[in-house]
Amino acid sequence: MSRRRLAGLTLVPALAGVVGCGQPSPDLFAVERTGEGRGSDVSLVVSDAGTVTCNGGESRALEAEQVLTARELSRELTEAATLSLELPPGRNPTLSYRVRLEAGIVSFTDASRNRPASFDRLVGFTADVAENVCGIER
Repeated sequence: MSRRRLAGLTLVPALAGVVGCGQPSPDLFAVERTGEGRGSDVSLVVSDAGTVTCNGGESRALEAEQVLTARELSRELTEAATLSLELPPGRNPTLSYRVRLEAGIVSFTDASRNRPASFDRLVGFTADVAENVCGIER
């Protein structure tokens, strides 16, 4: 067999993976956290592929448990996003959250009253990913 033909055969398996990979995974949600103090301002874009971008940087891998939590949060927040739920800030808020999903946008603060439990889980998820994946300490 000629060298040219061997080279062509060698490339075929490598290209098969590139051609067959399809579209990138969709974003589950994007969350913007703002507030006063060091490390308060964070922008996360969480992908269904198991990655996150932090403040517009390079994609970083999430732990399996974080991916599962993000998927659950996306499902739980969809109804509130469909309603474009915006909770009043409450007294003395420290951090504000704005979450964009395919269904719409949700916004609240850490002092908003009557927050659904999913909002509190989002607060915890955001803190965990910001600190442990992005390296942004508050």
